[in-house]
Amino acid sequence: MCGSGRGSLALEGSFVVREVTGGVTFAVRVQPGAKRSGVVGIYGEAVKIALAAPAVDGKANEALVRFLATLLDVPRMSVEIVSGVSSRSKVVRVLGVTSSQVVDGIAGVELG
Repeated sequence: MCGSGRGSLALEGSFVVREVTGGVTFAVRVQPGAKRSGVVGIYGEAVKIALAAPAVDGKANEALVRFLATLLDVPRMSVEIVSGVSSRSKVVRVLGVTSSQVVDGIAGVELG
């Protein structure tokens, strides 16, 4: 499901978004230090996101929060890394969105 070339991301039931009180949680696999930030595919049950920021001093975590807030059109304060702060595999909580909004937002991203 990781794409080569351009096209929309196909979410073939493997990406899992869980509804929680006030929002959703989902798994993210980050790839810090990339040429540019963007969704690059699906990694197991997680969405794989490349980040231009390095994995130093929390810069990649902040870049992830900014990226997801922009992608899902929510304030940065609505995006929280709930586990995996020092790992490439993370769980993110986003308040104020539904699971279908997350899936639609991520599926609509152009792959780089």
